[in-house]
Formats: sequence, C-alpha cells, structure tokens
Amino acid sequence: MSEQQDQQQDQWISAGRGRSTRSAVLRILDANLDRSREGLRIVEEWCRFGLENSELTESCKAMRHELARWHSDEMRSARNTPDDPGTNLSHPNEQHRATIQQVLQANLCRVQEALRSVEEYGKLISPDLAQASKQLRYRTYALESTLQALSRRHQLARSRLYLVTSPHEYLFEVVEEALKGGLPLVQYRDKETDDGVRLANARRLCQLCHDYGALFLVNDRVDVAIAVGADGVHLGQQDLPLEVARQLLGPDRLIGCSTTNPAEMERALQGGADYIGVGPVYETPTKAGKAAAGLEYVALAAERSPVPWFAIGGIDGNNLAAVLDAGAERVAIVRAIMQAEQPKLMTQYLLSQLHTM
Repeated sequence: MSEQQDQQQDQWISAGRGRSTRSAVLRILDANLDRSREGLRIVEEWCRFGLENSELTESCKAMRHELARWHSDEMRSARNTPDDPGTNLSHPNEQHRATIQQVLQANLCRVQEALRSVEEYGKLISPDLAQASKQLRYRTYALESTLQALSRRHQLARSRLYLVTSPHEYLFEVVEEALKGGLPLVQYRDKETDDGVRLANARRLCQLCHDYGALFLVNDRVDVAIAVGADGVHLGQQDLPLEVARQLLGPDRLIGCSTTNPAEMERALQGGADYIGVGPVYETPTKAGKAAAGLEYVALAAERSPVPWFAIGGIDGNNLAAVLDAGAERVAIVRAIMQAEQPKLMTQYLLSQLHTM
C-alpha cells in the first residue's frame, strides 16, 4: 500500500467510515476493472478474427494491459464472489444476441459504464487511477465510432444481394420475409409518400433490418437517414453532391451513388462513394425513360471499380446468369423480390445463385 493510500485509509477511519467502506470500494473497483477488461477482450476478438484489423486489435490489447496495471493485489484480495448478490442478477436482453453488432454494442457499453464507475470510485483510492479511467473511457468512444464504420464497410463488402424497395401495401411484411431469407442490405426508396409517412416507414424498416443484422440505407434523403439512425444513404445523380452528404453524415456511415456510364462512375469514386450502383442493366419501369446501360457497362465496372458495386435495373431470376457472366458479383433487386409471391424463397434462390460465383 502506498503512503498516499495509507493516509487516505487513516482519513476514512478517523471519519468513522473504517475498513469496511474501503473494502467495499476495493470490491467495486475490482469488479469494474474485471468487467471492462472482459468487454475489451470480446471486442478485441472481433477486431482480430472478424475484421482482421491489426491496428484495432492492438489498441484493444493496449487498453486491457493498461487496466491490468491498475488492478492491484489489494483489490483482488477484497473480492468476495460467494456473497456478491449481483452474481445471480440477469436481464432477458443478456440471454440472446441476434447479430455481431449487438455483441459489440453490448460490450462497448459495458466497458464504458465500468470505466465510469472506476473513475468515480477511484477518486477515493487514487486520483491517478480515476484520471486514467477517464482517458480510457474517451478512447473507447473513439473505438466505438471507428469500429462501427469498419463493421458497416466490412458487412457491405460481404453483401451480394441488395433490395431496393418500391411502394407496397405490405411493405414491412415483404421486407421481413426477405430478411428471413438472408437478405443483408435494404434501401428504402419511396419518392411519392409525404415526409411524415416516409419518416415513420424508414424508422420501422431501420429497426427491422437491424433486428435481422442487415444494413439499412435511405434513398436520396440524408435528413431522414440521420433521423432514423440508418447505416447510410443512396444518392442519385440529381441529389445532393456526395461531398456535401459526407459532411452531413460524417465518416462513419455509408454513401452509395447511382452511375449509368464511366464518367459518372469516375465522379462517384473521386467523391469517395463507399459503393456504386451500375445500371440500369436492362430497361425497367423503376427508371422509366432511361436507356439501359447494358452488360458492357457491367463488364467495365468489373474491370475498373475499386469499391463494391451492384448491378441494378431489371435483374431477376431469368437474366441473373447473364449479369453474373458479364462480371457482376453483387446485384440490387427491386421487382423480383417486392412483387414475388414468396419473397423469402426468392431471396434464398437469388443468394444461392450469387454465392456460387
């Protein structure tokens, strides 16, 4: 025990608080240092094995080791697990995680809450411990933002099938059936509905997608995407400039851009698009009056695009093979799923064809 700790303990005793209070504080610090290190280890494992990101892995490891340095033998000796009433406490939300994102979010929150507790109770034991915990908590906030952005881009890169919605009487039921079929990515597109309904629909779809571990983007409307906590936005050539959308959305969310020719592709790539749409491959009523870009543009995108790209426009189960033969690895679908009698089965079929590539 340091001289400073001896003095602190003497002050507590003289104030009538005694060793029992110090023991309780030490137990609190021990529990929360354990909790924060455990949470960081869970996040670290995903950074290592899921994202294969050495920089984030090393950052998590360094924070764990710094916390271990403060985890004194005195704190460990104060531990009394058999008499701890909290060991039997649980919450239904802790019994199930539907997605990796939920695992990461739960453990990052656990780390941040634990570090806040260490910061406050640490002031009674060591101001240096309290200050170190405060700085580590700020580092976990930065880690959370970085991890969220990387996880979105990692999931985007792995996504082969992209549903772009169209107005439908049973919009939510169709989308949920597709999600049950394994759909990884949804864009809410509705140019006819008023803003109030559009906002309510987007909020409900966003929650639905996240419940199934899918990414959710909003067509055109950056404001709606921000309001509902979407993973990003998809922009057409007549929408906000990509650079302006990035300023509004920040670096963590995804921005996709429609392109119909090489010049538009180049502008989107130069503007920092996370992915691009390539099409319309075939003429489609979704883009009435727009000439088809054709399979030649698909082949060009396969050759030139350094970011993920999705062939789009009139693609269905009948012509998918030709699109894949032209070089596509990812496709965006509208009518083939939105108008399917069994959206779940159609989604599963399309994914099976895409994953054979």
